[in-house]
Amino acid sequence: MIRISQLKLPVTHTQAQLEKKIAKTLKNPGNPFTYEIKKQSLDCRHKNDKIFVYTVDVKIRDEQKIVKKVNNNNVTLIKEKPYQFPQSGELPLTHPPVIIGSGPAGLFCGWYLAKAGYRPLILERGEEAQKRQQTVENFWKNGVLDPDSNVQFGEGGAGTFSDGKLNTLVKDPYGRNHEVLKRFVEAGAPQEIVYQQKPHLGTDVLVGIVEKMRHEIEEMGGQFAFRSKVTDLIFTDGALKEIEINHEKKIPAEVCVLAIGHSARDTFEMLHKRGVYMEPKSFAVGLRIEHPQTMINMDLYGEEGNELLGAASYKVTHKCSNGRGVYSFCMCPGGYVVNASSEPGRLAVNGMSYQARDSRNANSAMIVTVTPEDFPGKGALGGVEFQRNLERKAWELGQGKIPVQLFGDFCKNQPSHTPGDVTPCMKGAYVLTNVRSILPQEVGDSIEEGVKFFGKRISGFDREDALLSGVESRTSSPVRIVRDQELLANIEGIYPCGEGAGYAGGITSAAMDGIKVAETISKKYRKFI
Repeated sequence: MIRISQLKLPVTHTQAQLEKKIAKTLKNPGNPFTYEIKKQSLDCRHKNDKIFVYTVDVKIRDEQKIVKKVNNNNVTLIKEKPYQFPQSGELPLTHPPVIIGSGPAGLFCGWYLAKAGYRPLILERGEEAQKRQQTVENFWKNGVLDPDSNVQFGEGGAGTFSDGKLNTLVKDPYGRNHEVLKRFVEAGAPQEIVYQQKPHLGTDVLVGIVEKMRHEIEEMGGQFAFRSKVTDLIFTDGALKEIEINHEKKIPAEVCVLAIGHSARDTFEMLHKRGVYMEPKSFAVGLRIEHPQTMINMDLYGEEGNELLGAASYKVTHKCSNGRGVYSFCMCPGGYVVNASSEPGRLAVNGMSYQARDSRNANSAMIVTVTPEDFPGKGALGGVEFQRNLERKAWELGQGKIPVQLFGDFCKNQPSHTPGDVTPCMKGAYVLTNVRSILPQEVGDSIEEGVKFFGKRISGFDREDALLSGVESRTSSPVRIVRDQELLANIEGIYPCGEGAGYAGGITSAAMDGIKVAETISKKYRKFI
């Protein structure tokens, strides 16, 4: 196979023009070929000459001859190694593996185990995707929170009510990244996510995808139990014996995957009590910032809108004078700020968008890294206490509504009373107030300095009527459930997995970690069929 990189075409190009460019690059206009796009990125450095840059893999006769003849560093011979799930081990299993959580880590772990014949049982404290969607919409409309089924908990995990970003910085030589994207496409995602530079699904597409994956798992022998919160783990002689569900039912188990997500604070507490070793880890907190999407488009594209390119996205970072780093996170072009609370009396926000990314505002988290030294408690759950304190302040400030502040007032540390030209795009009720009062001083100062700095990079970013809302506290897990080289916790049979366990960050990396844990279990244990 021949790989061509740095293949550049105008953003308005046709498929025929791409194929002509491939033929011309190979200096072989008459020889038939097939090709697959591996990567597509956008170059907007010249606003009046925006281009797509491609990497494509080509199958054609006489590949070695062609590459030698072309003599171009961007044209190379490659041999791709397809992903291989490992063969089953020999250790017998008396009971099917149990997976706690049906977010991307749990779903992908479950899918690959089911495919390999292990008949996994997936326990989910929340509801099926469709029911969960109705519960969440009711919360946004009426403020009625279900602590077990909400933006954080339920089928699909926290990523279901997000932008559905699929890009990851994780490099994986085994092909798990491509496996995840391929699996999403087979479950109903658009084909282009496989090669786009910044692929996303949107919350409206994700619901159908996770349902399809559930049905596939069930068809392969797996089982799901919703409204099944794991309330205890019973160990005997340093190994898993039973799992307690909803404080009443106990089921026997030898293998349990902890794909619990970054917000399962009550589960963290239970695990800590039971002696599962974990440690606090750094994460980031801050606020959401909203701007008109047309403003972001104009700065990055040189035009207020482009149907071919969609809503523009940005990524910014800055090292502050106080030594802290501030950066954008989970940027949602044409999106919404959402009330993402999961505990009564506490409020957290997140960003979400639909597949079309067609709301009037762009939003992104403006966050600052915090470390265990910042936490009020110094134990394993110190970060959880830190999050809860911030979310309690946010809830009290807004009386259950999302607190919002104009950036100009944020700089003056005074409440806002009237919005400017930027009006909120939000899921859930909101109130204008002094959001800065929620934050530790060093975090508030860092955000102010960062937004002013980003205004030098993106025109209007530091406008006085940009909207800040909070608190963004669920960027990643505040703990790491420690695992060894065999991916086991300090208790035999316990496999920490995904973002909640501290080994992933985002949908794709969590799904990849789920596959990795499934591989590890498969190598060790004998399948059931």
